[in-house]
Amino acid sequence: MTVTADQIKLLREKTNAGFMDCKKVLIETGGNIDKAIAELRKKGVAVAAKRAGKAAKEGIVESYIHLGGKIGVLLEVNCETDFVAKNEQFQQFVKDVAMQIAAAHPQFLEPGQVPSELIEKEKEIIAAQAGDKPANVIEKMIAGKINKFYSEVCLLEQPFVKDDKIKIKDYLNSIIAKIGENIKIRRFVRYQLGEDL
Repeated sequence: MTVTADQIKLLREKTNAGFMDCKKVLIETGGNIDKAIAELRKKGVAVAAKRAGKAAKEGIVESYIHLGGKIGVLLEVNCETDFVAKNEQFQQFVKDVAMQIAAAHPQFLEPGQVPSELIEKEKEIIAAQAGDKPANVIEKMIAGKINKFYSEVCLLEQPFVKDDKIKIKDYLNSIIAKIGENIKIRRFVRYQLGEDL
């Protein structure tokens, strides 16, 4: 099967994957763009899992000021080497994440950081809203709404503001796969004028 340059270009735009990776996966999937995207995501997750144990001691601290000085973000993203810290793709990723934090106002990095009291409070609210529905229906409602809650308050679970078809964790995994180093979003703080921390 031969793939066209237009197909490769489209896949690269959608995934940020390298030219040869896009060509190879398009051939494997018979030119099906959706299947190719899914395959690239799987490969990205596999590479990210392999690199997860590597120490990420280098990186950068990025600042982002938005809306005429009314919102500011400080973000630390780590990688394995200072060479990658100077890489254009890595720096663009960090800028995108800082903009995401300014726009989407996450409170936590990932679901494991959300205090259990907060989750229990959310579950109580959902159960109260469910009224007298059967217990199994309420359980499913709670599971669905808690996942939605995570996608609102956890940075890695949020849809990416520049492409809402992927989550920030998918974007992170694609960058890890492309660069070939462990990359960690370590910490962030978001300031809004007049808002208490």
